[in-house]
Amino acid sequence: MTTHRPERPAAPGPQTIHDDACPVFGPALELVGRRWTGSILTAAAQGATRFSEYRAAISGISDRLLALRLKELGEAGLVERSVIPSTPVQVRYTLSPDGIALVRALQPLARWTRGREDDTPQ
Repeated sequence: MTTHRPERPAAPGPQTIHDDACPVFGPALELVGRRWTGSILTAAAQGATRFSEYRAAISGISDRLLALRLKELGEAGLVERSVIPSTPVQVRYTLSPDGIALVRALQPLARWTRGREDDTPQ
């Protein structure tokens, strides 16, 4: 007695990829690719909360650019800004849940990049 096995559906053929089919990547890559953004996200993931802590953790960044990037990351919903009414007023920046998710998503890319650097002849 032979057993009848159902036929597998044919594998779909290659699909054409159009640039307009992938617009979601553009803004994310543009934001993450801006100078100092990766360093700011890394500093936040390592526990920096105050402006001075970010500045101390990120060698070479200017105050103006750090303030601009923190504002951009806040507007993108990746960093949360909290004002603590005290004397003097304290401002703290922490990763939002989306910011934490982004850092986790970028970690494999960072590992891949480090692996390529290790393999690159000097």
